[in-house]
Amino acid sequence: MRTNAPWLVLAVIVVAAVCIPLLAGPQVADFSAALRPPGAGHPAGTDHSGYDLLTRTAEGLRVSLLIAVVCAVVATALGLAIGVAAALAGGWLDAVVMRLVDGVNALPHLVVGIVIAAMWRGAPLAIIASIALTHWPAVARVVRAELLAVAEAGWVETSRLAGASRWFTARTHLIPAVTGQALVAMVVLLPHAVWHESTLSFLGVGLSPDRASLGTLLSEARGDVLTGAWWTLAVPAAALIATALAFAAAGASLRDRHRAPTGQVW
Repeated sequence: MRTNAPWLVLAVIVVAAVCIPLLAGPQVADFSAALRPPGAGHPAGTDHSGYDLLTRTAEGLRVSLLIAVVCAVVATALGLAIGVAAALAGGWLDAVVMRLVDGVNALPHLVVGIVIAAMWRGAPLAIIASIALTHWPAVARVVRAELLAVAEAGWVETSRLAGASRWFTARTHLIPAVTGQALVAMVVLLPHAVWHESTLSFLGVGLSPDRASLGTLLSEARGDVLTGAWWTLAVPAAALIATALAFAAAGASLRDRHRAPTGQVW
């Protein structure tokens, strides 16, 4: 049974990430209000600098979402280009590309990401590169497999026998199928990108601590939790988990809905 619940949850998350900071206005550090528990005036409490934690978490969520979307788009574009090239070329080029995909998949993604991000610590582009360059092989493999499957379908073979050109066959049958799979792969990549960005920032090689993201908020909360300020960890962790689960559910819903187009023979 199809449901739009994951997309509705994602819409709420995105609206909250955009609107809460705008409604709250500029935040000013107030150390006299530091580490206040959730209550009147601060529904999620405050952090060790006196910032409203709900607003701070929304700001961090907005940054993490933006980085995750850019990472997913870049990784999908790379995987799409490489997968299409491998499937359409075939032969030795296809074999070489698949060995490259296997090699990148064999690398520990987190370790590679840490190395890349640490070289340009605090740079958003370094984080995007570290995530995108380690996640494109999954997209390339999916795209290649879909192209090969569609190329063997009956309507594609009939189109060829009817005299359709290679470009007509690709434009009518192959490219629409790949586009759908690439969209699914991009949505599925989003929770991975969110987790990786948060992990890199949590480990201190991602965004700088003065720039809010879910990872930096979790990193700052490590010391606060020891003083009993559990909400400084619970609130951004809940936002991270809810966002990742919503993206994963949306990706699964989109994958279930997707069907390869049959197209026209001529």
